[in-house]
Amino acid sequence: MALQLPLGAWALALALLGLALWLWRGADPTRRRVNRLLRRVPGPFSLPLLGSALVMVGVGRRDVWKKIQSVVSTYQPIFSTWNGSTPEVHITDADDIETILRSPVNITKGWLYDYLHPWLGTGLLTSTGQKWFAHRKLITPTFHFKILENFQEVFVEKTQILVEKLQKEVGNSKGFDVYPYITRCALDIICETAMGTKINAQEDTHSPYVKAVYEMSELFVKRFFKPWLGSDSLYFLTKDGRRYKEVLNIVHSFTKKVIRERKQSVSGSLQAKEDSEVLGSKRRMAFLDLLLEASEGGTVLSDEDIREEVDTFMFEGHDTTSASLCWTLLLLGNHPEVQERAFEEQAAIFGDSTRQPSIADLAQMKYLERVIKESLRLYPSVPIIVRLLTEDVHTGGFTLPAGCNVAMHIHHAHRNPKHFPNPEVFDPDNFLPERVQGRHPYAYIPFSAGSRNCIGQKFALLEEKTVLSALLRHFRLRALDRVCDVTLLGELILRPADGVRLTLARR
Repeated sequence: MALQLPLGAWALALALLGLALWLWRGADPTRRRVNRLLRRVPGPFSLPLLGSALVMVGVGRRDVWKKIQSVVSTYQPIFSTWNGSTPEVHITDADDIETILRSPVNITKGWLYDYLHPWLGTGLLTSTGQKWFAHRKLITPTFHFKILENFQEVFVEKTQILVEKLQKEVGNSKGFDVYPYITRCALDIICETAMGTKINAQEDTHSPYVKAVYEMSELFVKRFFKPWLGSDSLYFLTKDGRRYKEVLNIVHSFTKKVIRERKQSVSGSLQAKEDSEVLGSKRRMAFLDLLLEASEGGTVLSDEDIREEVDTFMFEGHDTTSASLCWTLLLLGNHPEVQERAFEEQAAIFGDSTRQPSIADLAQMKYLERVIKESLRLYPSVPIIVRLLTEDVHTGGFTLPAGCNVAMHIHHAHRNPKHFPNPEVFDPDNFLPERVQGRHPYAYIPFSAGSRNCIGQKFALLEEKTVLSALLRHFRLRALDRVCDVTLLGELILRPADGVRLTLARR
């Protein structure tokens, strides 16, 4: 028979259990050292078990980012908090960030990334140690510029579909949310370049795989705000956890199926190269093909390793790019003078021609590149990155002990007036060569920096230039919301809570 106790008794029992756990962990000498060193670092008030969670009590999802920014502004450039019993140090200064990111030892991602393990396993984003070093070395050549040139066809093809889909919004005076259009285009691009498979997300919005990718992100965010569900064993007992498993199965099954079929259709790297050179029936080399070629026979990468890396690029390659493109469109829609200057650059390159951009054309888009970089300065796709220290770090006048998490606030670092005068103003000329020269190399790091910088940053820039070039050549954009009125959601990805509302007029 189940033990029947009043609710208050259960609450008391859980509180006593938590207190016992806290006291037990506090008896650990390593833990005591972490506590002692972090007590010297200023920060908001912290309680046993709860840590600094009191500052977030009663804060809804739409207000979380604003609250985080308030805390950071109050205590920056370096302060400590406790996420329950997990110690964290927060930094915003470029010198301190450089100390962490240049370390060849402290490359382990923080606790938050553990939530991604069921989906991404230990691919490049989440792995550490020897596995990360080996995979990074193996995968880096697949992003060689010559290989990226082959992806340009995909960028152009999917962008043409996007333009066609947006034509129906021309003249809609009430405006529309461009975010879903951009996300579906980015999904089409990353799926074909990563896996060599068409999912037609822009045509088939009811695709099980596309819906599953969306739902995975939503479930992740819901879990993010329930720290008591940090344990996988506990989480997978909940309704959301069970749904997460179902959706996870859809995503993994799709990826495994594509890998299996791709392996069957390619008998060795020579055949893959021959196939890629056949005109007419040519099959483009995809990221997956390059992984299979590099691990023929499973001697370097197992099928599970390949699945993890492909899923990682599917996750990283659409969400971050979608956010960056949408923030750029919002800023262009609020700054018609910048938009017109960007269009004039397009006109200078293409004239009256309707031809599609080549890699050489993209290289000439210097002003558009500055627009993208300035957008990423103000709204970095990943606003906070976290590392778990495996050895002590001395920075900012403090010793940060091994065992604590260090959160680097990129969003705040990018708005430091020491490096960017008038930091709240959208000014693409911040990235003129003469302004960049002499600026602290870690004052602007939208793709992270150091050994764990984003391997796909050149890919992302080429994709964004292709999409924005097409939109500027076809449409005049007007934003319906001022940037200062947009509510930000700062979760893994920094996104506008209510999308990006635009009106379009044909050029």
